Amino acid sequence: MLLTMSTSPPQEDPPSSKLPPVSSNPSAPASGPQPGLDVCVDGRHDGGPTQPGVPLRTVLVERQRRVGRPIALFLITCLTTFCTGCYQWTPAWIFFPKPPEFGGETFSVLVQRNWLDGLLFMICVMAVLMFHEMGHFLMTLRHRVHASYPHFIPFPLMVTGTMGAVIAMDGPRMDRKSLFDIGIAGPLAGLILIVPFVVIGIMIAEPGPASLFANPLLVESILIPLLRPDLSAGQHLALNPIYMAGWVGMLVTGLNMIPISQLDGGHVSYSVFGSYAKWVARGIIMAAIAWIVWTNNYNWVMMLFVVLLIGVDHPPTSNDSLDIGWGRRLLGVASFAIPILCFTPIPLAF
Repeated sequence: MLLTMSTSPPQEDPPSSKLPPVSSNPSAPASGPQPGLDVCVDGRHDGGPTQPGVPLRTVLVERQRRVGRPIALFLITCLTTFCTGCYQWTPAWIFFPKPPEFGGETFSVLVQRNWLDGLLFMICVMAVLMFHEMGHFLMTLRHRVHASYPHFIPFPLMVTGTMGAVIAMDGPRMDRKSLFDIGIAGPLAGLILIVPFVVIGIMIAEPGPASLFANPLLVESILIPLLRPDLSAGQHLALNPIYMAGWVGMLVTGLNMIPISQLDGGHVSYSVFGSYAKWVARGIIMAAIAWIVWTNNYNWVMMLFVVLLIGVDHPPTSNDSLDIGWGRRLLGVASFAIPILCFTPIPLAF
């Protein structure tokens, strides 16, 4: 997921000895903005002085991306996704025994018995998330928009093991074209792995009992009838690590492509519709509230609260008048099929 920020991401101030030569003429800087560089004018940067006693000049300050936290979160998410595969995707907390209705096995027994499933699920789901986030990140490099490294989000409930990942970037630096390219690159990159994983998972799955997981429209109405005509009516497929990695990827991608707030779909929607995107977002929020009340299903209330807290409307870009062209516009409209095909409003039956 892509999170735009109204200010620069946290950074370390580099020593003055590392600063490149600068011009004393603010109207003729040595060079324009560059990747990984921040432009400081009139001796100020993010509300503070860059160099005491050096007013009215342009200074290029190298930004330092934080590395320790992204690496730590990556390793923790590897652990939680590995354990999720060992637990066989059941509603249990990490390191605790399974609930009695799901077998009641202890953590050590589950790891010894299912470590290969855990390893395969971890590799596949982390690859999906990495493809998604690197799609965003590499596009920020192309458009020279400073961004953080991906921050993976571990989840200790052994159903998915993760809540996806995010990167933070400088929202005010982007125009409508760069916002579109960066926003849509992640979901499209993730689908490069998600679709093959789901197809392979369906092909190798053995018939089995019904699971807790509801299939999205792409799987239930298109892929299973196409790939598994051998299944009789009412027959189900047993879960396997490759399919579940694709399932988690579909859930995360479908959710992120809903055109509201600062989700990936919100970036795409604002790029396509401009200021009119707020009416799309507000309509979806009202529909979501009505659906929650009508179905008496409150599983998404927390997510709805977070969206309302961040803000339903997308913030403006540096150039909202820039035309993104018909190619991007058509691709953006077509991408709104992703949440329809991949997102499951009631993903779990418990």
